[in-house]
Amino acid sequence: MRINAKTKICMAIGDPIEHSLSPQMHNAGYEKLGIDSEYVYVACKVGVENIADFIKGVRAMQIRGVSCTIPHKMEVMKYLDEIDEVAKKIGAVNTIVNDDGVLKGCNTDLLGVDIPLEKMASLKNKKVALLGAGGAARAVAYTVTQRGARLVVYNRTIEKAEELAKEFGGEARSLEAVKEVKDMDIIINATSIGLDPNENQTPLAKELITNKHIVFDIIYVPYETRLLKEAKQQGARIIHGMEMLLHQGIAQFKLFTGYDGPEETMRNVLIEHLEQKEN
Repeated sequence: MRINAKTKICMAIGDPIEHSLSPQMHNAGYEKLGIDSEYVYVACKVGVENIADFIKGVRAMQIRGVSCTIPHKMEVMKYLDEIDEVAKKIGAVNTIVNDDGVLKGCNTDLLGVDIPLEKMASLKNKKVALLGAGGAARAVAYTVTQRGARLVVYNRTIEKAEELAKEFGGEARSLEAVKEVKDMDIIINATSIGLDPNENQTPLAKELITNKHIVFDIIYVPYETRLLKEAKQQGARIIHGMEMLLHQGIAQFKLFTGYDGPEETMRNVLIEHLEQKEN
């Protein structure tokens, strides 16, 4: 890295954030393109109760870009100057761009959902079971319904599932009805169940997964969650959470720097670090 006094800061915020591989992914891209003197990417743990103060810091320090993860995707919206139309429809922001003090909220999570799924199968008329109803789930719900899929949201708090389903033209169920997923085409986990260090947990019993399913877990640490391992054992096709991280990150890279993110370089550094975590 060739950091100097002119280097612009980009960062990821979340709570927890220690597991994040966004710094490795973005900084590898900067180095590949030779812009590592212009940009540096770091991560910062920020409690949701401190988000207003954090945004003041973004303005004061002229931080160029911010990637927002759990639990900030919805809460941060009230402190921004502008929110683009897609992020408004999703109702969540995962990206903040600072243009000369004007903070604009965007959402690139939809690309992290759309690109990996569409590579595997057309979403049109597919039955999608979405586990979870938080900020990340909103991007999933928006994406799959825009592609013409039939959405069913399963959540521990049925009221949240109903609210999300109503917004995006889907149906809502409590987790008690999750046995229905046997009849679905695609299962997407947008909960934090299975996230390191609780990698022994899964949101779904193994016997509910069949070889007809596509199973997508947006968690990427560990690389292969228990849900994905068991889905693979059942003969299902799987999509690793790393794919979502990669494709939403490539879109953020462009928003922050104006350059196209080098996909191969960014993918390889993610695989390298995830393999190290697995060993």
